[in-house]
Amino acid sequence: MSVIVIGINHRTAPVTLREKFAFPESQIPGALERLRQSGLAREAVILSTCNRVEIYAATDSSNAETFHALRHFLLKDHVDAQATMGDAIYTLDEPQSLQHLFRVASGLDSMVLGETEVLGQLKQAYDLALRHKHTGSCLNKAFQKAFNVAKQIRTDTGIQKGSVSVASVAVELAEKVFNSLEHRTVMVIGAGDTSEKTARAMLSRGAARLLVTNRTLENAQALADLLGGHAVPFDHWESEFQRVDIIVSSTSAGRYILDRLKLEPLMRMRNNHPLLLVDIAVPRDIDPGVNDLDNVYLYNIDDLQSIASDYLKQRQEQIACCESIIGEKVRALLNSAPPHRTAAGGDLSMEHS
Repeated sequence: MSVIVIGINHRTAPVTLREKFAFPESQIPGALERLRQSGLAREAVILSTCNRVEIYAATDSSNAETFHALRHFLLKDHVDAQATMGDAIYTLDEPQSLQHLFRVASGLDSMVLGETEVLGQLKQAYDLALRHKHTGSCLNKAFQKAFNVAKQIRTDTGIQKGSVSVASVAVELAEKVFNSLEHRTVMVIGAGDTSEKTARAMLSRGAARLLVTNRTLENAQALADLLGGHAVPFDHWESEFQRVDIIVSSTSAGRYILDRLKLEPLMRMRNNHPLLLVDIAVPRDIDPGVNDLDNVYLYNIDDLQSIASDYLKQRQEQIACCESIIGEKVRALLNSAPPHRTAAGGDLSMEHS
């Protein structure tokens, strides 16, 4: 079997397109089941984050027909987006597919070069597929090797020096807008991992007060207790709005939870005091139309790229070292693969494209 990849990411598609393809976690096991039942993949993992939607598949055939069918699988529920896709969807066969997996795990294909959050997201995606029995020996071996490579790169290179996460870049953005986070009140909408990391980063830079709101109040309370903040019921967070300077939104709502109609009267209540909105959710939580309001500054996940680019120069010299490690590990994995059998029973060695 060969490992192949099909997907879109922040390099090939803007957030306005990526958000159409995002998979809610609850829907991923069913999508994997349909993918395998269709015969397109023996094993499969779906990675869906704010920066990418990718299918990793182990298949007996990696020809053009297989990739065409996988593309159809990815697009079939998005007829409205098909005309605008262009070259946004990429397909990779071995060894490039394994190289891509290792680069993703190591943070080399991320918006913020060297960031570590994607490794956790990749582990979660793999674990979800594993628990629902959608992986086997081929993907298990590839993903375990990817996790080992990421650890080696983190240990042996300087690729992660400096700000290395979306959360830390969001803080850099806030400091550019307000100069300092001292005396500032931050509200985090959503109590997941990204929200926690962003809240920690804001507090570490001097934010005076943290508010946490979430549809499940218990989750908001747990995060608030952990970080010394204050939990706010999701249906009443507007009551705290007058004192908020920065809102960081990262939910899985799948729709806008804040739009111009809701925000405009709230801004009048606070005498148009400046408000920074950082929307790091995909699909987006905040209607881009709010950016037209006076003293409202909205940035989405793609907007963080400009800050992330500043760090790229600092790490450029480390990339060659990382790529060398990845190339060596890909070759070792391919060379260690045993012969496999076709449906007709003949032995074949793993193909290198």
